[in-house]
Amino acid sequence: MMHRNRFNHVLITILLFGLTMFSQFSFAQDASKNATSADSKIRNIDGVAAVVNTGYVTRKEIDDRVSALQKQGGKLPDPATLRKTVLERLIIEKIQLQNAEQEGITVTNKELDKIIADIAAKNKLTLAELKVKIVASGTSYERYRQLLRDDVIISRYREREVEGKIKISDAEIDNFIIERNRAVASGALTRSTPAANGEPEEIDVAQIFIPADASAGAGAQAEARKKAEALLRDARGDVDFLQLGAMAAKDNPKIKFQDLGYRTPDRLPQIFYEAIRNTGGGQVASAVVRSPAGYHVLKVLDRRALVSSPPAQQAAPQDEASSVPKNIKVTQTLSRHILLRSRAGLSDQDAERRLAGYRDQVRAKTADFGDLAKKYSEDGSAANGGNLGWMGPGDLVPEFDQAMNRLQIGEVSNPVKTEFGWHLIQVLDRREAELTVEKQRQFARAAIRERKFEQAYQDWLREIRDTATVKIINADDPASSPR
Repeated sequence: MMHRNRFNHVLITILLFGLTMFSQFSFAQDASKNATSADSKIRNIDGVAAVVNTGYVTRKEIDDRVSALQKQGGKLPDPATLRKTVLERLIIEKIQLQNAEQEGITVTNKELDKIIADIAAKNKLTLAELKVKIVASGTSYERYRQLLRDDVIISRYREREVEGKIKISDAEIDNFIIERNRAVASGALTRSTPAANGEPEEIDVAQIFIPADASAGAGAQAEARKKAEALLRDARGDVDFLQLGAMAAKDNPKIKFQDLGYRTPDRLPQIFYEAIRNTGGGQVASAVVRSPAGYHVLKVLDRRALVSSPPAQQAAPQDEASSVPKNIKVTQTLSRHILLRSRAGLSDQDAERRLAGYRDQVRAKTADFGDLAKKYSEDGSAANGGNLGWMGPGDLVPEFDQAMNRLQIGEVSNPVKTEFGWHLIQVLDRREAELTVEKQRQFARAAIRERKFEQAYQDWLREIRDTATVKIINADDPASSPR
């Protein structure tokens, strides 16, 4: 409702301005001249940059977002490109907020107070101290609350809408478990004969992803492309592609790698399929693939004919045995960690330096890891000395999992960065355990969902953007420019 009231105010202002100016012109002027005059007035009324359905984006909003990006200190594109990128993001946000309002998704003041209290606690601040920091950053506490409320509403709406579009069948889960169990048993996935010309097929594609957001500057874009092209050259050699990805991710935690699994062409991102359309099994794509999120190095692990399962009586006994889900043995690790969350005011260098200090104290036996975790960790496990409990393969994010698996019992890691922040890890014990079929299915569902989420999210964004009514009026000029 807030957006509609503000828009109505703009329309009234436009009408009054138009009536005042209209008396200065002759009634003999033709309709085309009147239309041109009206359009030029709208361009400057109240700094409106774009009308979005029943709401609008102002040039002041663009200015504020651009200023925030500039304060972050990263490399940015030229001003014109940056404003266009920011405007598009604001348009998408407005659409999501409008749709969420129509769906009745809200955040109460009580919920918002709880979220802000949690933010203050995680940053080891009182509410009063948090308010002081917010005001010092250049915005009011009321504005901060509204922006946070919008973020939470968008997050809830997005989660509900995108999750509803991701469908995972029992057959997909079964196939995932079978392929993984075969890989564990044989050390590699079973490969198949490619489909004959014209026959339907499934393609197993793996990727190494080097992020480079559209708002990144030319230097950052060039650096990401250079890294992707270097990985592509390495991938053409006699190396394990996923191991190459793991090594790259070790050097730069922002780099991701994954095996997308067998998919029919329609279930692959279109830009991926175009890049590997004529690429044979075991070969890498001829060039790096650029997407709005960054650069992708692709390898076709296998291509196989899409055929229905053979009748049970024709299946070989060993194939039947290998396709029956069963409990498997896995190694579980008991570990604890100290987490410093990524946040404004804490640089990567500061986080690494602090954690390295804690590491040195533990190694010198001048401090206990658990005591340090209780005092400094910014994670829910802090009260328990950072203890994470027994974790198996895939239970933790890849960067953490890989660093943990390299440690001996009792050993403390160097600082490790993940999407949550910076970690210091200590392994307490290891054991062999039985992974039940149900636990395997939970892991398989989570892994398949992760594969599908990004594509479903991008498809959903395009869908809501295409169905919205958007009119760009004047996004090029700052709000402070002369009228």
